[in-house]
Amino acid sequence: QVQLVESGGGSVQAGGSLRVSCAASGRSFSNYDMGWFRQAPGKEREFVAAINWNGRVTYYVDFVKGRFTISRDNAKNMVYLQMDSVKPTDTAVYYCAGDLRYSGSWPRTAEYWGQGTQVTVSS
Repeated sequence: QVQLVESGGGSVQAGGSLRVSCAASGRSFSNYDMGWFRQAPGKEREFVAAINWNGRVTYYVDFVKGRFTISRDNAKNMVYLQMDSVKPTDTAVYYCAGDLRYSGSWPRTAEYWGQGTQVTVSS
């Protein structure tokens, strides 16, 4: 069992940067692939980025490539999403996800979820 708690959301202007963090509890954290999903108002939740259990492999959806960076620190049970050059379209609730489930090679959902943190980007 893993519990996930996000932090670091807030308001930022377009072109700025923000880092959201996810603190995980549970002894098996380092065994799991971790990721970030987001849900904007009126839209379905969508995949953003993922990182494999040892941090050596990362996945990004096309619309954040080159702008967002996912990382993890297994010693601290932490996962991070560094968001640079943010856009108003990045406004959403961002969810930390643990023990990812894949469709083919692409993360689609997860076994564990955080409660979400709001990120608002103003123009």
